[in-house]
Amino acid sequence: MALFFDQSWFEARLAERSLSRAGFAAAAGVSDADLALIWKDQRELSAREVAAFAELLGVTGAEIAHRAGIATPTPGADPLSRIAALERRVAALEAEIARLTG
Repeated sequence: MALFFDQSWFEARLAERSLSRAGFAAAAGVSDADLALIWKDQRELSAREVAAFAELLGVTGAEIAHRAGIATPTPGADPLSRIAALERRVAALEAEIARLTG
């Protein structure tokens, strides 16, 4: 269970982005029922959900983790870290394709 979920902060971010809770849940890939549990501090976010919430709200994964009451921010959830990891994976795939076709 999360230590503390900052409902007012999340509500303000949703309002800034003109998102309803239902729209936010759908965009983040979370069911309405799961989002209700998260909002009531009865379910902690997964690393994937931290990353999705961060992307949708335009903040870092560490900010989401902090506001959701997660004790330790999720490593690698920061958008720049994710981009660098994706670039490494693409380069590895390109090298493997070159090896297989060359």
